[in-house]
Amino acid sequence: MDDEVKQRRPAEKDVITECIGEFGRWQLMMNVLLSLVNIPCTFHLYIPNFITETPATCAKPENSSLTQEQWMNLSALDGQNDMCAFRDLDYSLMYKNLSQLQSNRSLPCSRWDYDTSHLGLTLVTEWDLVCDRKYLLNVAEMMFLMGVAIGGLVCGYISDRFGRKRTLMFSLLAQILLGVSISLTPWLPLFFILRAILGFFSSSMVFSGLVLCLEIVGGKWLTICGVSYMFTIPLSYIIISGLAYITRNWRILQLTISLTAVLLIPLYWIVPESPRWLLTSCKKERVKDVLQKAAEFNGKPLPDNTDELIEQSMADRGDEPPKVRVKDLFSTSYMRKITLVLYIVWFCECLLYFGLVLNLSTIGGDIYINSVISGIVELPAVALSIILLLKLGRRWPLALAMAGAGAACLFSTLFNKDDVVHLVLIMAGRFLISSPNITILIYTAELYPTIIRNLGLGSANVAAGISLMLIPYIWIMAGVDENLPMIVIGLGGVLGGLATLLLPETAGLTESLEKS
Repeated sequence: MDDEVKQRRPAEKDVITECIGEFGRWQLMMNVLLSLVNIPCTFHLYIPNFITETPATCAKPENSSLTQEQWMNLSALDGQNDMCAFRDLDYSLMYKNLSQLQSNRSLPCSRWDYDTSHLGLTLVTEWDLVCDRKYLLNVAEMMFLMGVAIGGLVCGYISDRFGRKRTLMFSLLAQILLGVSISLTPWLPLFFILRAILGFFSSSMVFSGLVLCLEIVGGKWLTICGVSYMFTIPLSYIIISGLAYITRNWRILQLTISLTAVLLIPLYWIVPESPRWLLTSCKKERVKDVLQKAAEFNGKPLPDNTDELIEQSMADRGDEPPKVRVKDLFSTSYMRKITLVLYIVWFCECLLYFGLVLNLSTIGGDIYINSVISGIVELPAVALSIILLLKLGRRWPLALAMAGAGAACLFSTLFNKDDVVHLVLIMAGRFLISSPNITILIYTAELYPTIIRNLGLGSANVAAGISLMLIPYIWIMAGVDENLPMIVIGLGGVLGGLATLLLPETAGLTESLEKS
């Protein structure tokens, strides 16, 4: 396969880097601005950690004069307090009379007392999502992640057809409106629907921004800028921890993170359409206008033969912009193999990464501190990714990191959860899988030609979305064996690492779909 890849070097020069260089001040500014798109998207993905967990106890009957301590003692079943049921007694009687009664019958709880001292008002306290309604918390998370999966495919197609910038900005406006609406919704079913649509547009924002970021640079800067684009994700974990700690009210927190995206609206007047997409779409004048402004910002003039370079590049690509279809991802044996292997890798990587990120409460300790630590652990992993990708390429760093993270999770099951070795292994897995979460985006974008790049990313994101939708239910397996969820995601990491070895390195891949 490597020989096949080496033969796929582009026949024509890259007109974009020929005119404005592989990297300069303009590309730096665009990279920094576009990376900010990740912040509100990560907020919306991560917020369930702070709004779905609230300690609860079964509330005593309204006609009871018992103290809380007396109620807890009398209502306990077989000496254990159950938040979903209580002992069937006539609690309108005085305590001394009740204490002499015996009953083995139970009644289901219909009211609850919530401990809001730590997390404040949450979805649980608002809609009583406990006991036989607790499964609705998994439904709420699954709806958002289902939106992410669908958005990755559909918005990828739209972005390839209508441009990165228009898709990005429309998704941004939709995200703001949906986020604010969620903070005001009085009905849980409407909350589910709005969260699903929000996931759709959040996915679109992240991937459109990434592709735009990659399409304005060249050479080694593809790697550096692609990884740097993800720096704001761990920063978002840290920021939302502070916001959640300050607000301690799910509606206020939801409104706050939604309004932060308003600060990104000026990007419409600052960030241009991808010149590479414009070139692929044969929009000569717009390409030249973007390149002219970029060159001026970089302090270097355009080459005298810019028009000739643009025209030649468009001639090489065809007079009419090719139509983009999902079947193009499977149009040749090479593309079929790339696409199917990427589905496996994305599924396994997301299963492991988000399985650890979205279940911080399972490792014990304070959720705010855990969230900050999670962000701090990921920051050096992002920086290390740049070095590894430049020195070792894409395939081996991705394969080794995924397999290593999976192995760390598997070995953690050999130790008790209170053992420090268990925690160290989990954090080691968290550190190792942080790099693949970034690498896989760049790798996938580089494996596909420009014209189907966003579609390819979106299609792979569907596999990731299916994985994400399974995560809330994988952790239910802990009821069978507390180590089973970690075994499942650990095996997924090892499998994904091995599958990565079936992919080629991405140096010199063609920009033309027909040449693939």
